[in-house]
Amino acid sequence: METIERVETFMVAPRWLFVRLETSAGLVGWGEATCEGRSETVRTAVDQLAEVLIGQDPERIEDHWQVMTKGSFYRGGPILASAVSGLDQALWDLKGKRYDTPVHQLLGGAVRDRIRVYGWVGGDEPAEVADHIAEQVQAGLTAVKMNASGRMSPVASVAELDGVVARVAAAREVLGDSRDVAVDFHGRFTLANARRVAPLLEPYRPFFLEEPVVPENSHLIGDFVRSTTTPVSTGERLYSRQEFLPVLQAGIAVAQPDLSHAGGITEVRKIAALAETFDVQLAPHCPLGPLALAACLQVGFATANFLIQEQSIGIHYNAGAEVLDYVVDPAPLAFVDGHIERLTGAGLGIEVDEAVVRAADKRGHAWRGPVWRHSDGSFAEW
Repeated sequence: METIERVETFMVAPRWLFVRLETSAGLVGWGEATCEGRSETVRTAVDQLAEVLIGQDPERIEDHWQVMTKGSFYRGGPILASAVSGLDQALWDLKGKRYDTPVHQLLGGAVRDRIRVYGWVGGDEPAEVADHIAEQVQAGLTAVKMNASGRMSPVASVAELDGVVARVAAAREVLGDSRDVAVDFHGRFTLANARRVAPLLEPYRPFFLEEPVVPENSHLIGDFVRSTTTPVSTGERLYSRQEFLPVLQAGIAVAQPDLSHAGGITEVRKIAALAETFDVQLAPHCPLGPLALAACLQVGFATANFLIQEQSIGIHYNAGAEVLDYVVDPAPLAFVDGHIERLTGAGLGIEVDEAVVRAADKRGHAWRGPVWRHSDGSFAEW
């Protein structure tokens, strides 16, 4: 019987953690276990979880997922879930390669032939926002997402509120009425601020308003949903169906699990099925690398309630490396009229440039998120 023989991890710039599985027959599968700012910790978790995979049949993906997520008394959370995610993606990649078929065919077959994608735009001033959006439109995208603000006071000033509105207004002016802009609150807003600004944004018709409260305050998101007619999204910092259930019950319109944080392909498919029972669309969070993006797309091609896919190709904060730097052929991830066409390659559908990955791992990275403070010196959410 062919078994899992080797598990390796690679810390690669700008902030990603790749996972490589190899079987006794020499078959290789790749996944992405990135946990931004905590990938060294996840790397240790992957090494520990590898103990339950070495010597096992790689075909038994569901069984491995159950053991990895529930085989210890202490479970869950972003570190363990991210480690499981990378390993799970790699197992699916292996299985697709064994049967010479894309993962979405193993998940039930395609329900669409292309997936609409969006890019993230920065810019603290309206003019900068307009310039960055124009670049994304020129690249062929029909949708973008922007931060609503930087750090916010607990009770926002008129100037802070007006700044949010001005930036979204600038975005809408560039995009016109045939393209979309989503606005990410990024958990930086108190509930009071979020409820206050949402009605001010409604004239600009945001695609959705993302993460209006931090995930530990998910019990408050229903109050926000009821305060606006704009679709509300959340989920990049929720790691299981159980954590998604309360926000689905609260009335969100878009669920955003991260394929590298929420248990990989196996769990996100289950989150999507749960979301479907609440008439909620799936739009996975993915400002990450090529393996995470490919995993998201494989789920999207086989998932009926899939809305749109985030991606970070060309994004300005990918300092030191780019998404496409780690693939042999970037063509499968090319934008076509604001979409990515259905992946046809085996497994995740992309080929990793292993020599480049190994060289990048030798250089490593030590990415950390910023620590923000308000003008009075107190800590600010970012």
